[in-house]
Formats: sequence, structure tokens, C-alpha cells
Amino acid sequence: MKVLVLTGAESTGKSWLAARLQQRFGGLVVGEYVRHFIDREQHDTCLADIPAIARGQLAWEDAARRQQPELLILDTHLLSNMLWSRTLFDEYPAWLEDELLARRYDQHLLLSPEGAIWHADGQRCQPETLERFRFHDACRQWLERNEQPYVEIGGDWASREQQVIAQAQALLGAMDRHAHKRG
Repeated sequence: MKVLVLTGAESTGKSWLAARLQQRFGGLVVGEYVRHFIDREQHDTCLADIPAIARGQLAWEDAARRQQPELLILDTHLLSNMLWSRTLFDEYPAWLEDELLARRYDQHLLLSPEGAIWHADGQRCQPETLERFRFHDACRQWLERNEQPYVEIGGDWASREQQVIAQAQALLGAMDRHAHKRG
């Protein structure tokens, strides 16, 4: 199983690209639990909600991992939960980072806000481009500091799609080559 994570600021195409990847390669997509949480709870999130949101995200991810798909596509993971908590509340529960680092992710695709137009959907809250670039930079810094594999993805929507498809093909091709060496 290869685990591919789409990460970055709001309105950069994570959900759309996750669906496109699944359409092209199959596998499973794990969505953003926080969206489900907000729809269910019908209130703006607060710091006290962060542990429940993170546990929900982990539960969805773990359920998908148990199915052992060839490709597991994460529309987000705990990095977003950590950074959003820090952005909105100036802190996050320390266990989130420990839990994130305890898991294996084969590739992160860090989606750039450059050229991506923000779309209000009732849950998004970073319409300012500068805020989205700060979030993007925080993602990159965390990935680099923790030596996580990542590739930055940018450009128009067609270019983003081509880039993520190429990354998934490379990831799955690496898996095929590894399987052939063992066989």
C-alpha cells in the first residue's frame, strides 16, 4: 500500500485532485473529517474541539488503512489539524504531532496557493492570499523539519492535475518495481 497525502492551504484543489486521482488509479480517498464535524455540530470550531476532530480524522484514516488498498489518498491528515489549531487558537495538543510522526506517508503533495482562487463554501476562513501563503509555508517548514517526502504542486488546474497524476504514477511504479524485485 502506498499512502499519498494532499496538503496545503484552502482552495488549492486538494479534494478535487483526490477525486481525480481515485478516478484514474482507484484506491481509497479519505476526506476531511473536520468538514463532517462542522456539518454535524453546526458551530464554529474551538480549541476544545481539536482532539475530537483529530481523533475522527485518525479513525477515518485507520479504517481505510485496514482495507489495504494499493493506493490510499488522503485529502488531508493531522498536519492540517495541527496548523489550523495553531492558526486559529495559537496552540494545538502535543499528541497530534507525535501521532502524525508515528505514521508512514509515502509522499506529500504540497499544493501552492499561487494562482488558486479562494472559494467561499461556508467552512473556509482564509480568503486573504497572504494568510494562505503563510499556511503553505508552515506546511513546507514542518515537512522539511521532519524529513517527510514531499513535492510542491502549482500552476493552473490542468497543470496541477498533470503533476499529481505523474507523482501517483511514480509512486505506484516504484511499488511495482519493488514487487518485481521481491518476486
